[in-house]
Amino acid sequence: MMRKILESYLSPLVATLVNLLLAYVVYFVARMAYLLDNWSYFSDSLTTEVLQGGLVFDTAAILVTNIPYIVLMLLPLHWKETRIWHQLCRWAFVIINGLSLVVNLCDAAYFPYTLRRTTTTVFSEFQNEGNLGGVFLTEALHHWYFVLLGVLVIYALWRLYTTPRLEARRLSWWRYDLTTLLSLAAVAPFVVAGIRGGFATAVRPITISNANQYVDRPTDAALVLNTPFSLYRTIGKAVFVVPDYYDNQQEMETVFSPIHVPSDTLPMTKKNVVVLIVESFGREYIGALNWNLENGTYKGYTPHVDSLIAKSITFERSFCNGRKSIDGMPSILSSIPMFVEPFFLTPASMNQVSGIASLLGSKGYQTAFFHGAQRGSMGFMAFARKTGFQAYYGREDFNADSHFNGDDDFDGMWAIWDEPFLQYYCTKMNEMKQPFMTAVFTASSHHPYVVPDKYKDVYPEEGIIMHKCIRYTDMAIGRFFQEASRQPWFQNTIFVLTSDHTNMSDHDYYQTDLGGFCSPIIIYEPGGSREPSVEPKIAQQIDILPTVMGMLHYPDPYFGFGIDLLNTPADSTWAVNYLNGIYQYVKHGHLLQFDGQHTRAVYSLTDSLMKHNLAGHLPQQPQMERELKAIIQQYMERMTQDRLQPQ
Repeated sequence: MMRKILESYLSPLVATLVNLLLAYVVYFVARMAYLLDNWSYFSDSLTTEVLQGGLVFDTAAILVTNIPYIVLMLLPLHWKETRIWHQLCRWAFVIINGLSLVVNLCDAAYFPYTLRRTTTTVFSEFQNEGNLGGVFLTEALHHWYFVLLGVLVIYALWRLYTTPRLEARRLSWWRYDLTTLLSLAAVAPFVVAGIRGGFATAVRPITISNANQYVDRPTDAALVLNTPFSLYRTIGKAVFVVPDYYDNQQEMETVFSPIHVPSDTLPMTKKNVVVLIVESFGREYIGALNWNLENGTYKGYTPHVDSLIAKSITFERSFCNGRKSIDGMPSILSSIPMFVEPFFLTPASMNQVSGIASLLGSKGYQTAFFHGAQRGSMGFMAFARKTGFQAYYGREDFNADSHFNGDDDFDGMWAIWDEPFLQYYCTKMNEMKQPFMTAVFTASSHHPYVVPDKYKDVYPEEGIIMHKCIRYTDMAIGRFFQEASRQPWFQNTIFVLTSDHTNMSDHDYYQTDLGGFCSPIIIYEPGGSREPSVEPKIAQQIDILPTVMGMLHYPDPYFGFGIDLLNTPADSTWAVNYLNGIYQYVKHGHLLQFDGQHTRAVYSLTDSLMKHNLAGHLPQQPQMERELKAIIQQYMERMTQDRLQPQ
């Protein structure tokens, strides 16, 4: 009899614990799905340590998201022991953990684009998009196995849910209430410890960056984390925290300063500047930049850009500074890299910000930005206006131009197809007064990876799904330059072509922590005196602004984190990016990975697959750390103090 009474008292607690164990199974299934769907990135990453780390973060996420369920189950109220109440608890449990499964699976599909877990900035990133329903539907069709898995797991959650025994209704209310209150009190410390990441007093609530202690590669941190954790840990959090690497401001300025003071006295050359930001146009796809790939037999998918490179200045190594389109805009046009979160999704976006457009606009340039999506898409219009673009042309403006086919050239998902929109771009520049500065952001080499109907047989499926889109966009770029070469402003123009970020890959190097940031940087000056060349230098997107200013002999001080590539010795060129809590710094033929406090790894750039960690054995490591710390502290101080202008 006593045993039966005790079981009745403890039944809600036991059922709660059993069901929470079921939630752990759901998170484990989600992690395996994440791993298998991105196998080429993680094929050798699933270790005992990764699983242990995953358990820590899963515990935190499960306990945070299931707090409502735990309270419902252990609330010390005798009258709640009814079938209706426990049906409510069952629904709460299945909905909470079913949604957690769904966001994990969605993020598995999104991972190849970002190489990290999604945070709350994703809601700001896509808040102006009107086509998200179509995007989700398309991805659901492409990842039908995730849909099936989700349905099966959620059904299993419902079927395997443990409902407490209801004999407690026949027990005295005060004994029941006292027992459940004690159960709740006993569980509470474990819930708090689980959310914090441990019982030790020195343990602070774990955050996303803690995932790096379980992995050797920053990319692998995504496998340790789970998406619900990444979402709730970034709600309302301060993005930029100023480190104290340097107490002496003058010393830090000596090591690195983002303020550029022109040293030459030549008069400014007011050439036109045209910047092409090509969606997902990673360096990997370009044959002319991969002469050593596949034992020298690799041809790539960009014959038109290859021919452009033969007339241009490019760089032996070139990188993007972020993994999203909204990272590319500030990097390319304002020389601001992405650290921690996309710049214009943070409060620092309200700072006073300059850029190529505002700098040249102050010298009498006419400026305009072009993007074939609807106005407001991705926040590009807001950023363009803030950084000095006087005009903005989007899908609505294209549709209003009677010389073009309007929405007949809409791709049905994102924007106007690249071929007609780049022709529109060229036409609009014919209407502008010289000197002008323009930038265009293309769209077609993007999910859902389709080409216009008339090109479906011209560019069939080959290699990976991305390649046919790259061939189409390459053709559109070729047609643009063909048309531009006939215009009177062509010989008086500096063209810069780069990508916003990289995309899916089918070569091992381009799937490494560093290879995932390889973007082309191509400078074409048809009327210039510089000989075409592949410079033995390290280039990055944030170098575009200073390099253009140098080519024009811009006379005034300006702000930018990058360097003037054409007037900087090769051994002084460098690149920086940020991945899953790790800063990556490229210089002196090596890559240094730094977690904000300590160097995690150093690799030779000749060790393309990053197999041999040289940390502690490279003479240049202390100097590289010193330089990187100065860059980080300058960035954080200036972001938090609104100092993104020369002073």
